[in-house]
Amino acid sequence: MTLTKSLTQKWICVACGDIYDPREGDPEGGISPGTAFEDIPDSWVCPVCGARKSDFEPYDED
Repeated sequence: MTLTKSLTQKWICVACGDIYDPREGDPEGGISPGTAFEDIPDSWVCPVCGARKSDFEPYDED
């Protein structure tokens, strides 16, 4: 995966449907805008439902 792809690839929580957008990050969860999903600590959880990082899948807006 290229750096550009890492910073544009969105991820969706399979539990609640929340979308992680690396351009926005999760400031309230301590994740700065511009943080690729791969660079988020494994201890991070979904800000909506508390699901684990491993419960997210790549999301493509087709």
